[in-house]
Amino acid sequence: MSTSGTRRPGDPGADAPEAIGEAAGSERWRAVARRIDAPRKVIDRILAVLCVAIFTALVLIVGWQVFSRQVLPTPASWTEETARYVFVVLAMFGSTLVFSERGHIAVELLASRFRPTVQRAMAVAVELTVVFFALFVLVYGGLRATRNAWGQNISTMPVSVGQIYLVLPVAGVLITYFAICHLVGVLAGEKQAVPEIDEANQGI
Repeated sequence: MSTSGTRRPGDPGADAPEAIGEAAGSERWRAVARRIDAPRKVIDRILAVLCVAIFTALVLIVGWQVFSRQVLPTPASWTEETARYVFVVLAMFGSTLVFSERGHIAVELLASRFRPTVQRAMAVAVELTVVFFALFVLVYGGLRATRNAWGQNISTMPVSVGQIYLVLPVAGVLITYFAICHLVGVLAGEKQAVPEIDEANQGI
């Protein structure tokens, strides 16, 4: 009986279809990761410009506060409260941008000692935890805080406290999107499970 049409496991080329299937599946995952990650660069640029503008406004407000107190006979009463709220908005958008670039504080000494499969599992767990925190605390909690404080006016600013609190759900949605980008990138092999340390950005 001829057996030329059958292949047994271990024969040369027997595992080729499985390997081709795995490669095709991995390539599909990479394509999905690139497609999801594509808008992130545009969002990062917008966040960077926004952070620079807000930081510039904060410097001008604080500078005017010092000038009015030290030079003018009557200090500007609106600067202190305005600077406080502007700083909060800057902190939220700045932390969102840092998370997008995977530049947040992380203890990598323990994770780097595990095998790549364990590192990937830890990275997935971390990103899922971030998604839960962003959705539950920032988006859900932020919307409730915004609704409760929407009519609370600020005497020194033309906006209400609730309108400023809108930065919480906005940051939560962006962080959720960035975490999903990181998660899909790690699963597809497009991103490392343990982010590389940029020595140029390390503080002294």
